[in-house]
Amino acid sequence: MTGDPGSDGLEDLLRELGPQVLGVLVRRGSDFAAAEDAVQEALLEAVRRWPDARPDDPKAWLVTVAGRKLVDEIRSAAARRRREERLQHEPEPGPTEQADDTLLLLSRCCHPALTPASAIALTLRAVGGLTTAQVAEAFLVPEATMAQRISRAKRTVSGERFDQPGDVTAVLRVLYLVFNEGFTGSVDLAQEAIRLARQLSAATDDPEVEGLLALMLLHHARRRARRTPEGAVVPLADQDRSLWDTAMIAEGVDILQAALARDRLGEYQVQAAIAALHDDAATAGETDWVQVVEWYDELVRLAPGQPVLLNRAVAVGAADGPLAGLRALEQVEQGVPRRDAAAAWLHEQAGDLGEAARLYALAATRAGNVAERDHLTRQAARLRNR
Repeated sequence: MTGDPGSDGLEDLLRELGPQVLGVLVRRGSDFAAAEDAVQEALLEAVRRWPDARPDDPKAWLVTVAGRKLVDEIRSAAARRRREERLQHEPEPGPTEQADDTLLLLSRCCHPALTPASAIALTLRAVGGLTTAQVAEAFLVPEATMAQRISRAKRTVSGERFDQPGDVTAVLRVLYLVFNEGFTGSVDLAQEAIRLARQLSAATDDPEVEGLLALMLLHHARRRARRTPEGAVVPLADQDRSLWDTAMIAEGVDILQAALARDRLGEYQVQAAIAALHDDAATAGETDWVQVVEWYDELVRLAPGQPVLLNRAVAVGAADGPLAGLRALEQVEQGVPRRDAAAAWLHEQAGDLGEAARLYALAATRAGNVAERDHLTRQAARLRNR
C-alpha cells in the first residue's frame, strides 16, 4: 500500500484484514498469486474510499472487492481462461465465512517445496501483511531482489490446492526462523513472529504451538539486556535482570504451564521450560542447572542434534562442574558452530586460562556475526591480560 491511511487505525485494520481476506480466497480455490494481487488492489481501494465511508463489515467488503478484481483479472487474460472457467462455477460472494484461515494460509506459505528463506519472505508478505519493501529492509536486500524471491515463491505454490491445512511442524519451524532473524529496519521480526504465533494459537489446538509462543515470549523478555547501548553482546550470566520484561515472562510461563498440563510434550515446550528456568532465577548463580540438564536430556530424546548436545554440555558444566561439561562436550563434533566458544568457557571455569584464551580467539575467527566476533575477541584479550 502506498496511500496514507490516516491516523484513525485504518492502517492497522487493513494489515489485520489483508491476510484474512487472502485466506478466504485461497480456501475458495483461487490461485495464490492472483489472489494476493487482488487483495492488494482491494486494500488500495479501501485506502481511497474508507476515510470517507467505512463499510459496516470491512472484511466482507474486502472479500467482495478482491473477488471482483480477481475475476476481472482472470477474464482479461486470455492465458488464464482455464482458471476463469473454474471460477465461474464458484458460488457468488455471500456472507463472509467465519472460519479462521490462518493455519491454511500459513501452511501455504510454509510449503515444503519452498526454501526456508522463501518461506519466511512469503509468510511475512502474505500472512504478516508487510510490504515487499519492509521485508527487503528486514533482510537487508534490495526491494527488487525480494520482489523476485516472493514472486518465485508464489509461482512455486500456485499449482498447489489446499483443502486442509498442512503440517503444523513446518509452520512452527518457519515462525521460529522468523523470530530468530532478529531486528532490522522498521520491522521487528521477533515481534512479528510472536504476533503470528498468537494468531496460530487462536486457530489451532496443538500444545506445541503454545510451546513455541511461550518460548518466544520468554526469550524476547530479555531483549533489552542482551546488548550494551553500543551494541556489544552481553552474555546471559552478565545481563542486568532488572531490564527483563517481567510481564512478558509471566505470560510465557502461564502459556507454558497450560501446554505442559496437556501432557503432549514436544521440543518447543521443552525449550520453553529451559528458558523459563533461566528467567526464573534472580541471579545467574541461582539458576537451577540440575533441572536445566534434565530438560536437555528430554530435548535430546525428542529432537536430537549437535546444537542440543552442545547446549547440554554447557548446562552439565554449570551443574556438575567444568570437567563434567568437557566430557559431555566430547559428544559434539568438531566444527559445530560455537563449540570452540563453549569449550573456552568450560576451560576457563576449570582454571585453564591459557587454553581458554586460545579457544576464545579461535572461536572469534569462526563467529557468525561481528558482534559475536568482537565479544569473543574481548574474552580472549581479558584472559591474556590477567
